[in-house]
Amino acid sequence: MLKNLTDDIEKYICAMFEDVEESWIQIRRKDLAKVFGCVPSQINYVLRSRFTPERGYLIESQRGGHGFVKILKVSCAQPQEKLDHVSTLIGDYLSEPEAKRIIKAFHNRGLISMRERVLIDLSFRYVKALGENDFNLVQSDLEALYADVLKRMLKAMMITEN
Repeated sequence: MLKNLTDDIEKYICAMFEDVEESWIQIRRKDLAKVFGCVPSQINYVLRSRFTPERGYLIESQRGGHGFVKILKVSCAQPQEKLDHVSTLIGDYLSEPEAKRIIKAFHNRGLISMRERVLIDLSFRYVKALGENDFNLVQSDLEALYADVLKRMLKAMMITEN
């Protein structure tokens, strides 16, 4: 039941994007909760789990009586937009599970091929081995290295695609 409600809310929000020319929509949690007969926290769950940066969305939120949620669909049509998205998404530090989640999302969105996904994963195995065995890096250094490697690889893939 919960899974179907979550799927239905996601489909409803995605359909809203088809009805507008802009790359963003604005909703009110309370109003959307009324439409689906649920609590606003269920809307929050859908936004946190389905409209993430890895999936190509950014969320701006304003709470309060007239609070709203602005959902921005990140465009990756132009090479520079892809590069900007990579930098924004990854940041300066990234754990190994976060990095793998991003790679999976980029593959699922068709932004990288399976071959590229495997190459990035192999580079993470090398980084992990270096950090644990050769250099004994502390966790923050390892996370900075994961972020740097992923940014460099994804940016190289974005600018060299056909």
